[in-house]
Amino acid sequence: MKLDFEKLNSVVGCGESVIPVVVQDADTKAVLILAYTNQVALEESIRTGYAVFWSTSRNELWEKGKTSGNRLALVSVRVNCEDNSLLYLVKPLGEGVCHTKDEWGRYRDTCYYRDYK
Repeated sequence: MKLDFEKLNSVVGCGESVIPVVVQDADTKAVLILAYTNQVALEESIRTGYAVFWSTSRNELWEKGKTSGNRLALVSVRVNCEDNSLLYLVKPLGEGVCHTKDEWGRYRDTCYYRDYK
């Protein structure tokens, strides 16, 4: 395991004004992913009722689950006390959440499936 301590440098360098979004299962309260949003992605999420983010690596809107079918239905959008991050409470739809798969070829339920030791 090699942690990416340079990620925020690439986020800053993507050319978009973004804020982090913690995505949590509305029912189980499990943290599913951490992503980024800009104003357009946030408005699209609210308009469609599904989680849409800004891909800092591809520099484009990222409609979560558009290709995999693993969409995230938006239940609530919460903002932190400093107005610089969001919490999306969602209901996962489809087979999983993470873009990686387990040893049986199934999408994982969360991107946080490993312990750091």
